[in-house]
Amino acid sequence: MTPQRQILEQQQHQQLQMQRVRNSGFLSFNESPVKDENDEMSRSALAAFRSKEEEIERRKAEVKEKVQSQLGRVEEASKRLAEILDELEALTDPMRKEVSIVRKKIDIVNRELKPLGLSCQKKEREYREVLEAFNEKSKEKAQLVAKLMELVGESEKLRMKKLEELSQNIESLR
Repeated sequence: MTPQRQILEQQQHQQLQMQRVRNSGFLSFNESPVKDENDEMSRSALAAFRSKEEEIERRKAEVKEKVQSQLGRVEEASKRLAEILDELEALTDPMRKEVSIVRKKIDIVNRELKPLGLSCQKKEREYREVLEAFNEKSKEKAQLVAKLMELVGESEKLRMKKLEELSQNIESLR
């Protein structure tokens, strides 16, 4: 839970307590001992509320002070970095011209590589799709060959059975 949320909840809680204290004071308006107790309770609640408010303000001031000091340090670091950057820019590179030429060539090659890379990715994707289709068809072929072998085997068994029956019929005719 964030510190701000805790503070808000504490303030709401204290306001509710003060409201209860006030309401209880109105209910027992005619009774002076209860009224004194309620006044004392409301004073103590008010004092607690004020002390919490002071604590919040003190913490707020501490945080603000820390932020200001951090900002000061950041500004100093920023100035130092700007000075360093100026010094770096002031340095001249004896190979600047050659470096510039090589960088331009690198940029040209990069521009040429980009479409080649895209083409390569496209071809790889097409290859994977065709390979997947090939594998599916190979599986389908293997299943069909197995089915064919099974049907041929059954057909041969039936033909052999029929031949045996015919052979027995011929034997019985003799």
